[in-house]
Amino acid sequence: MGWAVAVAVLLSASPTFVTRGDVTPEADLRREAQAAWTSLETQYAAQAGGLPTRAPATVTIQKGTSLTPEHNAQGRPGVVELRQNTPGVLDAKTRTALRHELAHQLLWWACPASSEDRLFHEAFALTVSGELPAWRDGPYQSLSRAAKEVASAPAVDTSRARRGLARILGEHTGFPAALTRRLRQCHDGARWAAPLTVEELADVAVLAPEAATVVVSRHSGEVLFSEGDVRRAVPYGSTLKPFLYAAGTALVSNSDAPPLLAPRQGVQEWACGAGLPPKVDARLALLRSCNGWFLDWESTGLAPKAFGVWGPVLSAVGLTGLPSDMTEAIGLRSAHGLSPWGMAQAYRLLAEARPDVLTLLTGNVDEGTLSGLSISKALKGVATKTGTVRDAASRPQFGWIAAVDADLVAVILRPGKMPRHFVDELPALLTRVRRQAGLEAARVQVLGLLPSATVEARCSGAGFSLDDGTPRAAPPDFSRLDALTAKGPAVCLGSPWRVRFPDGPDGGRDYAGVFTWSAPPPYRPPPGVPTTPSALKARRGSDFVFRTTRVQYTAGVVAAEDVTLKGEARVALARVAAHNERHADTRHPGRALCDTTHCQAFRGTVRIRPEETRALQLPALKWDAWLTFSQGGDTPWREARPRTEVEALLGTNLVSLRFESGRVRYLRTEGTPAAPYEDARSLPCDTLRAGLKLPSCPQRASFDGPQVLFEGQGRGHGEGLDVEAAKASPGLSSDALLERAFGAWGTRSPTR
Repeated sequence: MGWAVAVAVLLSASPTFVTRGDVTPEADLRREAQAAWTSLETQYAAQAGGLPTRAPATVTIQKGTSLTPEHNAQGRPGVVELRQNTPGVLDAKTRTALRHELAHQLLWWACPASSEDRLFHEAFALTVSGELPAWRDGPYQSLSRAAKEVASAPAVDTSRARRGLARILGEHTGFPAALTRRLRQCHDGARWAAPLTVEELADVAVLAPEAATVVVSRHSGEVLFSEGDVRRAVPYGSTLKPFLYAAGTALVSNSDAPPLLAPRQGVQEWACGAGLPPKVDARLALLRSCNGWFLDWESTGLAPKAFGVWGPVLSAVGLTGLPSDMTEAIGLRSAHGLSPWGMAQAYRLLAEARPDVLTLLTGNVDEGTLSGLSISKALKGVATKTGTVRDAASRPQFGWIAAVDADLVAVILRPGKMPRHFVDELPALLTRVRRQAGLEAARVQVLGLLPSATVEARCSGAGFSLDDGTPRAAPPDFSRLDALTAKGPAVCLGSPWRVRFPDGPDGGRDYAGVFTWSAPPPYRPPPGVPTTPSALKARRGSDFVFRTTRVQYTAGVVAAEDVTLKGEARVALARVAAHNERHADTRHPGRALCDTTHCQAFRGTVRIRPEETRALQLPALKWDAWLTFSQGGDTPWREARPRTEVEALLGTNLVSLRFESGRVRYLRTEGTPAAPYEDARSLPCDTLRAGLKLPSCPQRASFDGPQVLFEGQGRGHGEGLDVEAAKASPGLSSDALLERAFGAWGTRSPTR
């Protein structure tokens, strides 16, 4: 049906409006009534699915002669009575009252089955008349208090009852679902079996979710455990108060800092535990979850609006709408929702940006909402925040717990329970997830061989750069990584970073974790040790430090070194890679490992294989040293290099070269032409191999005019774990392979 036709149908359904001359101007009044009716019909038809086929009756609009002081209008089927304080003036109050009463007239015509249901009638009239915002103005009213006010006046004909009804209607955004269901029931001709209830209007049954649990890694962001519908957005209760605290304490002057506020006796929202001090600060208000403190903070005009700088973060992870006031922000009014997954992502970023807030929340088990329980000691050091969403009778509809420790972010949602009644699940959950080995942090200097300005990154989820603890949204497309990390870590919520650079792989590489900028100190090579420009870059390290989980790092190293490995050989290499991550000081004192062959290759995060998981579940290796490995193998090779290139590494006037015990031993002619002599020197063979880009440490070398001919076999420096040999030993366990490679190493620390 076209728009013009639809309008014609609606207009044809309008009643005849009759005036008697006691409310003026009459023509304007009839036009106002016609316009209001058209608007009301449109809203009704959109929710009910249509309008009755019969025409509405005539509606008489006249002056009310028996209106009480708090009423501007009243009505009965076919009659609307108005108060007009100034003859000839249709002021805003009169127009609103007219729309309200016409809503009742429309229901008596379109939904006669609901005629005796006063709560339904008033709820519909308040919703469609445009007067809800005015009723919501004023002091905060809890949902349970609002329900009591409505129950105390079943006709909903007092100001207090209507204000309470407006509070209930404001519990959710959009047209109330309970009213939509009832309107469709009218249009379908179903029997009006029972009157509308406050619980139905508050949509308690629809809101009640199933139990849901999610755990994500603080480091990589990956979901480590998920149970239930963790993507369903539901009201969040008090769980987002830490973001208000973070927004209100970020980079503010002392005059704007959250104030000390005196508790107000007898005010329900200040009932947050016994023994409150005369003045309550933001820290205690957060731990005790004192609603009254947050409401009074808003009244000072200094509180952040819509979560301040954290509003965009919460929106990016799925918050269904930003709060219009403090009652919505702290969950006293359930106007918006967030999923458990989204909450876990938000707390991951909060932990990265504001460790001080997380430290504060560790006090929750000592003096906050989870104190005094038998399980409290088991949660020592874990940052927690609770939230409870209640129904109109103040019963717990569902409870939230958000928890953060050194490696994990956990969110638990349970229907019908308060957090104190299911917090005992939290330690068991954290223990269960930690059975996945390698969840602790691993750090690696990355992309050090590239100019920093050429590296770009993009987050396909929600990317943020942290500027002194303040989150700034990252551009949606690729942007320079040095700019993203200039003032703090760069975090990608919901997906890995995608990193690209010139001459890199098409599409880039995945990095599931956190980037920071950390320029290394200048590197000075040891005196007398020849070092190529590439080797200088590798030994200097990188400006970018990447943090992920230890198992993700290990899998990335194995994939970069030999993607074809499997079985016990892969387990063995994974154990060496994980072991070396804990011995970074042997390569870069005071800093993380690098991602080049100076340390061990790492080209981003990959899908974890069962071998990497198993490797980190096995006991730590016994050697207190850096453990080398190489591709190895016995495939012969033969390559030539210009003599000038070799002498650039070892010095001029070379006489001979030989290789033994992992070192290159060579003679150089020194002295003067009249008194020459031969000087014997040696260097680690890997210095020559890396400088000349040879497949492995040579076995032989010979001079051929302007060239030096090298011969050898396999790949790599030839020390430690021989990966090809491990592949060729399918009957050996990883323990046996490692013992064969390193058994006699003791505590010496060989180079690579």
